[in-house]
Amino acid sequence: MNLSTIWTRIKQHPLSRVGPGLVTGVADDDPSGIVTYSQAGAQFGLNMLWTMPFAYPLMSTIQVLCARIGRVTGRGLSANMKLAFPPAVLIILVSILLIANVLNIAADIAAMGEVAQLVTGVNWHIMTGVFVLFTLLLQILIPYRHYVFFLKWLSLSLLAYGAVLFTVHVPWGDVIWSTFFPSFQINADSAAVVVGVFGTTISPYLFFWQASQEVEDMNMRHEKSLLKDADEPGKLQIHSELRRISWDTWSGMLYSNVAAYCIILATAVTLHVAGIRDINTAAEAASALRPLAGEFAFLLFALGILGVGLMGVPVLAGSAAYALSEVFGWRSSLEDTAKQAGKFYLIIALSVLGALAIQYSPISPMKALFWSAVLNGVVAVPLMVAIMILSSSTSVMGPHVATRSMKIFGWLATAFMAIAAIYMFIA
Repeated sequence: MNLSTIWTRIKQHPLSRVGPGLVTGVADDDPSGIVTYSQAGAQFGLNMLWTMPFAYPLMSTIQVLCARIGRVTGRGLSANMKLAFPPAVLIILVSILLIANVLNIAADIAAMGEVAQLVTGVNWHIMTGVFVLFTLLLQILIPYRHYVFFLKWLSLSLLAYGAVLFTVHVPWGDVIWSTFFPSFQINADSAAVVVGVFGTTISPYLFFWQASQEVEDMNMRHEKSLLKDADEPGKLQIHSELRRISWDTWSGMLYSNVAAYCIILATAVTLHVAGIRDINTAAEAASALRPLAGEFAFLLFALGILGVGLMGVPVLAGSAAYALSEVFGWRSSLEDTAKQAGKFYLIIALSVLGALAIQYSPISPMKALFWSAVLNGVVAVPLMVAIMILSSSTSVMGPHVATRSMKIFGWLATAFMAIAAIYMFIA
């Protein structure tokens, strides 16, 4: 069997037919997110497991609405938000998103470099440079139709966190009870962790990425936006597409949440039980697991961080490029060449290289992560309000506006994120 035949069979794998929901969901569990989930498990044990089933319908609804906006209108989120915000306001929000993404990328590649050093012994500064160059070349040189296929296979890296649970003792009775009936005091420490978990789970960069990926997929299949399919066969396609978006997004977010749940659980039954209550980096979490759960658990945890990092960094850089390019009307598609969409790829390159520069500055990766969380908290609420307005507007969505249940969960998610943002500034 030659390489061409193998590649053809790989492309025919069912995974290749999965939509943007899977990639978006896995990118949500980036290395900086793993730090947050690890800290939740280490500090509070099993009593933070409830955050995942609680967050699941909220994050899924927001992402479904973003995907619907992209697929129905045939435009990305920024292009549609021009209808909801004055240009100056939109530029400010997208600029904050860009800065937050660069800081988040800096934290992610630092985590990847440190973990790679643990596994290979190669200096982490060298490894961060390798990862940055690798992800940058992938985005710039490989067309979207091949690149997104690579990302979908990287999503399998999240399975590592489920596998870790097979290497440690898990008291499943206590796990189930604590998931639905947690026991912890509501104070500044617990509130800070809850805010961190939800801020990591419902992230602004995912809004832009998923809407734009629906547009990319639509163009790749040479299809029209759903607003243009008004004939009878088109109506059947619309129903099918909206069902696909719903299934794809809810399943992708479920995969993401189950992985996050496994990370909290794995660190709860190992680090928390051993009295290790403070985790500052992904490398610390992986290192702490090594003597407690063994070499295999350590390797699984470490490889998972590297896998999701290779997915999360391109999504962070790409989402910023989509958002800013759409604001100014620049050509923006990963299917285009660098010559065709030079400004789009320039934003991607500057985002990743700017994050790499932070590694050699006095700014620590944890400081970068902190300020990323602050900026995401600032920008998330107005963006979510805009998403709710756009998805409910017949002038934007035509007859395909959000359903009543979507509006309920969407506004609930927005209110919860608003409370989290307010707490972040008054705590």
